[in-house]
Amino acid sequence: MSGLGAFQEAADLHRRTLADRERVLGPDHPDSLTSRNSLATTLEGLGAFEEAADLHRRTLADRERVLGPGHPDTFISRSNLANALSGLGAFEEAANLHRRTLADRERALGPDHPRTLNSRSNLANALSGLGRFEEAADLHRRTLADRERVLGPDHPDTLSSGSRLAHVLSGLDRLQEAAELHRRTLADRERVLGPDHPHTVTSRDDLASAQAALTRRTRRPRRWRTS
Repeated sequence: MSGLGAFQEAADLHRRTLADRERVLGPDHPDSLTSRNSLATTLEGLGAFEEAADLHRRTLADRERVLGPGHPDTFISRSNLANALSGLGAFEEAANLHRRTLADRERALGPDHPRTLNSRSNLANALSGLGRFEEAADLHRRTLADRERVLGPDHPDTLSSGSRLAHVLSGLDRLQEAAELHRRTLADRERVLGPDHPHTVTSRDDLASAQAALTRRTRRPRRWRTS
């Protein structure tokens, strides 16, 4: 089954479970809210970001009302809504939501909790979407260091941080540094995940793109001044 086919099947199952839970448990039951969150996240995988954002926004409002604004599930809904908004290109709103979730998770879970580190990475991604590459690079670099310390250098989230930092460095035109980081991430993903894993394939493609950008820069003709 193709990736989209798997997401479609999952969405159909989540939709059915949501309807059954709302009928049996009620729309405000935590399990019903979990089903709605799961459906929305799966819709993102299908590229249906508008529908996903609407569901995440509704789930966030309901979780704030039912569970409270400081509940971990409320944090998840706010983070998921922000990610869906990023998929729609609404990076400013996404960054504001990620910044609030990061502050709440640092307070409630601590600065080293994996979900706190996820929020910092998500904020960096949103800032990158806004073209604020210096801020994004600083956040990704800090997250990479913390994930290496907390999760270990071979954890998939740590490798993801290396990849994201490399992309932001490319946005800053630091192409050599970006290529070296992509090469390191590729080697680590080949070793940890295997050569055929989708993330490994992505890293290989990222390295090829970085090397091509370096080649174009090297071959760029000089412009001589005349006086």
